[in-house]
This record gives sequence, structure tokens and C-alpha cells, in this order.
Amino acid sequence: MTAFENYSREALQIEHEIERKGVVLGIDWNDDAQVRALAREALDCKLGQDNCEPDDPDDRARIELFGLAQLMLTVMKESAHANIHTHGGAAWKSFARALWAEHDLREGNG
Repeated sequence: MTAFENYSREALQIEHEIERKGVVLGIDWNDDAQVRALAREALDCKLGQDNCEPDDPDDRARIELFGLAQLMLTVMKESAHANIHTHGGAAWKSFARALWAEHDLREGNG
């Protein structure tokens, strides 16, 4: 048996951090074009490359946001394995939609 995890609490914490990073970066989660551009950056980011170095506070916030996206997807996957549907709020959903759309586009499914 696996240990009990509070997926709802984790989702709320991640959502809160996504929103905070969005404020720092000036992200309008209702602006599909802006969020899709952010999703493309997230998918292109490889730490150690010129396009993904934490040199200044905005870059650091962006990289932390990309890490939160990975946590977001991990929580959704783990909760799904426990037959629990987990998701965050508006920022989470907006970013997740953009990430999936960009992923599908790259895979030839979009």
C-alpha cells in the first residue's frame, strides 16, 4: 500500500507558486498567445544552454515556473494512478493546456 498523499493540497501549493511566478513574469493566464509562447520556452529549456540560464531574477522565476510545470504533471500522473482526478486553478489549467497543445504540435498531433 502506498502512503497517503494529499493531492489537493499539493495542487493548491503548486497553483499558488505558479501564480506567484506569473506575477513576477507579468503573465496574463488568459492570454493564449502569451501562455503558448511560455509553453514553447518551457519545452525548449535545457538547463546549461544559453536559452535557459538563471542569470537574472526573471530568468530564475521562469526556470522555477518550468520546474513547477513538471511538478504539476507529476501530481496529476500520481493522483491518476490512485484513481483521483487532480488539477489546480485557472493558471494551472491555462499552462497545462498550452503545454499539451505545444507538445501535440511537436509530435504532429496538433
